[in-house]
Amino acid sequence: MRGVIHYCLDEVDPKTYYTVAHFKKSALKAIKKIRAKNKIPFIVGGTAFYIKAITDNIFVPEVPPDWKLRKHLEKKSAYELFKMLKKLDPRRTRTIEAKNKRRLIRAIEIVRSANKSVPPEVKNGNRNVLFIGIKIGGKILKKKIEKRLDERLKKGMAAEIKKLHADGVSWKRLDELGLEPRWINRFLQKKITKEEMRTKLLRDIFRFVKHQYTWWKKEKRIHWIRSGKEAERLIKKFI
Repeated sequence: MRGVIHYCLDEVDPKTYYTVAHFKKSALKAIKKIRAKNKIPFIVGGTAFYIKAITDNIFVPEVPPDWKLRKHLEKKSAYELFKMLKKLDPRRTRTIEAKNKRRLIRAIEIVRSANKSVPPEVKNGNRNVLFIGIKIGGKILKKKIEKRLDERLKKGMAAEIKKLHADGVSWKRLDELGLEPRWINRFLQKKITKEEMRTKLLRDIFRFVKHQYTWWKKEKRIHWIRSGKEAERLIKKFI
């Protein structure tokens, strides 16, 4: 981390269901601490909905999990869940990952519980924000993703997932925690080979990155850069 203090990491147990409402609370607390030191906070990511919960001050209701509803929705495909959400809240479908069952179920859960659109209208969006996006060519980006994944696997990512399961995190819960836990846990259960795990993981990471770029391209406030010098110029002008 090169001497830079990072916040909002290792905050909850993997068994805990972490929502955007929890993230917003933690992030605002961290931002307050950083500003108290007369420093400028960097929000790094990632998922547009989570970041905009901070930058645009989106109000997100703190709705507890409805396990009965979830059990019912789990039986449906991502396509069916997306169609259901579109009927309940068309606006939310414009910002959600259409194939992410976990997020689709959570969005349906919130809109049914709160009985209103998710999220509600932005209240007092923060305009004093500089958006910077790193633009990398497709081939270079793929090489970077592949290199990073291989490094993480070499450093024992599979052993880490195995330990989480040994500590009581179910295979089902690991499946919900993201791409790496999902495919690694299937490898650990011997449902797929090590080579299949790496291939499928790379495929899904590439898809995820492409999806993130698609959503962020809609954000007109972003300054897309290709070098650190460009970022420096923008930041100096901003502050």
